[in-house]
Amino acid sequence: MFDIMATPSGNPVPSAPPSYEETVGLNANYPHPYPVPGQKPDGKGMNPPPHMGQPPPANNPITMQTVYVQQPVVFYDRPIHMCCPSCNQMIVTRLSYDSGALTWLSCGGLCLVGCVAGCCLIPFCIDALKDVDHTCPKCSALLGSYKRL
Repeated sequence: MFDIMATPSGNPVPSAPPSYEETVGLNANYPHPYPVPGQKPDGKGMNPPPHMGQPPPANNPITMQTVYVQQPVVFYDRPIHMCCPSCNQMIVTRLSYDSGALTWLSCGGLCLVGCVAGCCLIPFCIDALKDVDHTCPKCSALLGSYKRL
């Protein structure tokens, strides 16, 4: 069963590991618990049918498609240089300012401090407290917004 070699200590060492059948203890006369591919249920071997009438695989050239993935644009309170997705032109965005949450909270805070005689309206005159909309100067499409709060 094994080719046995003796070590200097005298203990026999197998020259090759046992096969799967020897390890698991499968017997050729014992039926397999599951069907074996290419074998009839009676255990006799069966060759798979030859693949006749099928042409050999053709060596077609591989077509490659290049996909450009544009990173999401992050808008801040300054104009940015970008390609407009609407008109596909390279542009520098045009900014417009709108009153947002920070503007209204600043107004409410000034009212609580006591600036009720019109001074509480100062935040509506300061662009640094307003939200910013970025638009395309060529096609006027809204490209994105920057919310202060």
